[in-house]
Amino acid sequence: MLYAIISQDVENSLPLRKTAREAHIERLQALKQLGRLVIAGPHPAIDSEEPGEAGFSGSLVVAEFDSLQAAQDWADTDPYITAGVYQQVTVKPFKMVLP
Repeated sequence: MLYAIISQDVENSLPLRKTAREAHIERLQALKQLGRLVIAGPHPAIDSEEPGEAGFSGSLVVAEFDSLQAAQDWADTDPYITAGVYQQVTVKPFKMVLP
């Protein structure tokens, strides 16, 4: 089943993101290689694809996991958690209707 992992950053998270980005991306690449990743990316803090120093306000990952608990466990071990980037992470079942 698909699950949405919706993360909210702490304020001024950009320096923290930079320290953990490589490890964060590696985990997403692993999901992609398994054919489980649907979409992933950050929410720019301003209305721009390249927010520069404004940084990001959070992230969204939609991926396939065996259960809600498996998705939660994966989210709980994200390098951005360890680095203090996220202040809150919500994991919810997701039903893709389109496309």
